[in-house]
Amino acid sequence: MTEETGETGSSGGSGGSGYVEPEPSDSLRTFGAVVQGLREHAGLSRAEFGERVRFSKHTVASIEQGRRMPDPDFVELAEDATGNTGALRRGAQHICRKPGLAAWFRLWARMEAEAISLYTYECRVVPGLLQTAAYARALFRNQVPALDDDQIEAQLTARLERQALLRGRTNTAFGFIVEEHLLQRHTGGREVTRDLIDHILEISKLRHIEIQVMPVHCETHAGLDGPMQLLETPDHRWFAYNEGQRGGLLISDPKEISVLQKRYARMRSQALSLEDSVRLLEQMKGAL
Repeated sequence: MTEETGETGSSGGSGGSGYVEPEPSDSLRTFGAVVQGLREHAGLSRAEFGERVRFSKHTVASIEQGRRMPDPDFVELAEDATGNTGALRRGAQHICRKPGLAAWFRLWARMEAEAISLYTYECRVVPGLLQTAAYARALFRNQVPALDDDQIEAQLTARLERQALLRGRTNTAFGFIVEEHLLQRHTGGREVTRDLIDHILEISKLRHIEIQVMPVHCETHAGLDGPMQLLETPDHRWFAYNEGQRGGLLISDPKEISVLQKRYARMRSQALSLEDSVRLLEQMKGAL
């Protein structure tokens, strides 16, 4: 299955040791109230309901109180437990996690907050999870149509909060393949680029994170069809996410994901090694 879903983009616009609970919002509270109402109408206690949806009663309470985003599995199992009215499926599509997250990206953002593996290839801008505040701000300031100051700050806050995944989820395997030319563009200026390279070099020292640079001069390249992200859930299911100009595509079809996994694996062999990537980044920084 593929479906449109989707911060104003994971990259152009990607913690805690467990699930990251979002800021409460009206849509979260409303969804939670509907869950509670349907549960009580079905005559189920939170503990009984939790057994049916395979989540603890404490998780059920967090969702009903609007403090936690519902997982896709929760929504489906909760529908089954409450008579399959369709209300929860429809309501889940309109939940807003926090300002700064584009509608099409919300589902992927929820999934990556619990992923045990997350691999990203990017050829347009440095991936959101690796950006500095100055680099991200430069991207937001260049958006067309122009954003106002409040919109820029909301998107910047969402991006920086999302980056807590890197240091908060040390049992998650993160991999990034970044095109060399993205740093040669000097988005935001030379000082911003120098600080960005410093930031990437610092992140690359974390033992659960691998960062590779795809050199400009590379005769064979398996990623010419564009950027991609691959994600493994705690129950070892794989999903992919591709993002375009005005939307994103969440991919769950195993056949499609297999193709993308093969391409990513090939790119890992075509990109510079971890050590050579670090050396190139240090050379680029020294040349600024």
